[in-house]
Amino acid sequence: MQATMPAQTTTAPAGFWIRVLAYVIDAVLVSVVASFVGGGALRPSTDGGMNFDLNGTGMLIGALYFVGAWILMGTTVGMRIFGMRIVMSGGAKLTPVAAIIRFVGLIVSFAVIFIGVVWVAFDKNKQGWHDKIAGTYVIR
Repeated sequence: MQATMPAQTTTAPAGFWIRVLAYVIDAVLVSVVASFVGGGALRPSTDGGMNFDLNGTGMLIGALYFVGAWILMGTTVGMRIFGMRIVMSGGAKLTPVAAIIRFVGLIVSFAVIFIGVVWVAFDKNKQGWHDKIAGTYVIR
C-alpha cells in the first residue's frame, strides 16, 4: 500500500525556510532516537546551556533515517508535515544511488559553513549543492 501525498502537493520548488524547518524537525527526531540507542547524549555546556554530542552510532542512525526515508517514501517526517517530497529530474522517483549521493552532498553542504544548504535561498530552482550533485529537487 502506497502512502498518498497531502492534497496541497504541487510541483513548485520548496523554499529555503520551509526546508530548514522540516530539517529541524527531522534532526530532533534523529537526536531523540540516537539518545535512546546510545548514539548521542545531552551534556551541560560551559555557557549554562545544553549540547548534544553525536557519536558514530548517532551519525549512522541519521544516515539510515535520511537515506532510508528518501528511498522508501521520497520524503522524511519533517518534509511530509509540509507536503514536500524529493524527486529526480522530470519528477522521477529518487533512486537509492541518488539518495546516497544526496546524503554525502548534504554533509559537504553543511561542512562548508552551510554555504551548500543556504544556496537553496538564492538558486532559481531552489536546489542546494546536495540537490545539484544528486540531480534532485524538493517540491511541494
